[in-house]
Amino acid sequence: MAADLTAKNANALQFIEEMTRNVDVVQQRVLAEILSQNSETEYLKGFGLGGATDREAYKSKIPMTKYEDIQPLIQRIANGDRSPILSARPISEFLTSSGTSAGERKLMPSIKEEWSRRQLLYSLLMPVMDQYVKGLDKGKGLYFYFIKAETKTPGGLLARPVLTSYYKSDLFKTRPYDPFNVYTSPNEAILCEDNSQSMYAQMLCGLYERRQVLRIGAVFASGLSRAIRFLQLNWKTLARDIRTGSVSPKFTDPSLRDCMARIMRPDPELADFITRECEKDVWEGIVTRIWPNAKYLDVIVTGAMAQYIPTLDYYSGGLPKSCSMYASSECYFGLNLKPMCDPSEVSYTIMPNMGYFEFLSGGGELVELADVEVGEEYELVVTTYSGLCRYRVGDILRVTGFHNSAPGFRFVRRKNVLLSVDSDKTDEAELQAAVEKASGLLGKATSVVEYTSYAETKTAPGHYVIYWELMGELAPEEGAVERCCLAMEEALNAVYRQGRAADGSIGALEIRLVRSGTFEELMDYALSKGASINQYKVPRCVTSAPIIELLDARVVSSHFSPSAPRWSPERRF
Repeated sequence: MAADLTAKNANALQFIEEMTRNVDVVQQRVLAEILSQNSETEYLKGFGLGGATDREAYKSKIPMTKYEDIQPLIQRIANGDRSPILSARPISEFLTSSGTSAGERKLMPSIKEEWSRRQLLYSLLMPVMDQYVKGLDKGKGLYFYFIKAETKTPGGLLARPVLTSYYKSDLFKTRPYDPFNVYTSPNEAILCEDNSQSMYAQMLCGLYERRQVLRIGAVFASGLSRAIRFLQLNWKTLARDIRTGSVSPKFTDPSLRDCMARIMRPDPELADFITRECEKDVWEGIVTRIWPNAKYLDVIVTGAMAQYIPTLDYYSGGLPKSCSMYASSECYFGLNLKPMCDPSEVSYTIMPNMGYFEFLSGGGELVELADVEVGEEYELVVTTYSGLCRYRVGDILRVTGFHNSAPGFRFVRRKNVLLSVDSDKTDEAELQAAVEKASGLLGKATSVVEYTSYAETKTAPGHYVIYWELMGELAPEEGAVERCCLAMEEALNAVYRQGRAADGSIGALEIRLVRSGTFEELMDYALSKGASINQYKVPRCVTSAPIIELLDARVVSSHFSPSAPRWSPERRF
């Protein structure tokens, strides 16, 4: 068995070396395969590509696209048109992105064959990690994984997030035994549609097997922060169930209840231990106290998730944080070849076999994967086997260096995203529209003079904070600002509203009213730091601690949304 694992890992590492040594050759082959496979599609024929599979013809005839450009074609597929519109292979499902268009999740076409490519990338992660952390095949991973709501298009295709699709697939449910990928959470817990039941079951299993846990993770840092907060709020009930070994009445999902009945056993000693640790006033280092053999946290802490690093450091006693993979609903891109590096140094090597990649420079020039320059920032543009052609993903990446001839990229930010606490992405135009809608509830005698915002992530779940400076003869009547909070939430996109109403991953929106003159003081502060008075604009989102302190020192009242906004898994088609 050990020899087989060693050989398997060696083969995986050898594959990475081969792919990264011949980046441009692989890219040309991938593009030729995609164009050959999809040569008879309506999309490519519409631009007169004429069956050409070379890079020059493709770049001269096919334009860059945004989602809005192809949305009418996607709508036809969603409505049941099975002709080869974007892909010659049948579209098997739509993967819903965390980015939105007109307030709804974007629909990314997917074909069945794409899962073999995604599975290949997954298979490379642990061989890479094994170079840095030995012995991971001797224990288990405590991962908090969840599925999200799915819907069907009018034409009968499923539309769901990419990880929900993966967890529900046979690739995951009937995966072969791999000692590097043994989880404490049973499939029944991960696949339970009720997130609260799922979280309770996964935490119970993680506590029962606390000494076998060698790594702890979630998809995003926000998810792991939420899991720790869940333990903080529910440890007494968890300890009681472990003490008696009884199956909690919380489990109403039949398959999960049956599963937990097989797992639950009385363990008074473990219950006493959990009680001793969790009843302490200080929760610093709670992760390593409960799970003493954990070697690292496996979570995404790049981009907007970096704001959770101090929280995770506090709870974990500074355990290393591994960002292993870079992927989206459009395409799986690559992996971190130095997974134990500091979060500020995370760099993803894009695997050239996953799709055809181009990079849009700040000057508008499109550059090949092999030709990007260290230190430069680019927007990622992808062409996929599923039918996306020269599609602008919206991720801004900075080149950090090369592994062989393959560049490494640091994720800088999502283009135009202003606020994010989980998988939500709110841009400035959306925030402006929400403020305008909500401020109308204040009445004619009161108006919003200025506003700004920030993502509060010290609490779990994180939530949006909006600072308003009001002008008017009368103070808002009681309950009016709370209604404004809810009106803002109602005006935000479906991903935000799902996080609030269904997933519990986003807390209630908060409006903090600041005293008159606050935003003039904010401008004075910016000017004192060198800003030009002629070019100064009120920032619509703030992240600097001194600015947040300035604003908070001038808060006269704080108001929260009284209920969750409306959301339904059914979307507008």
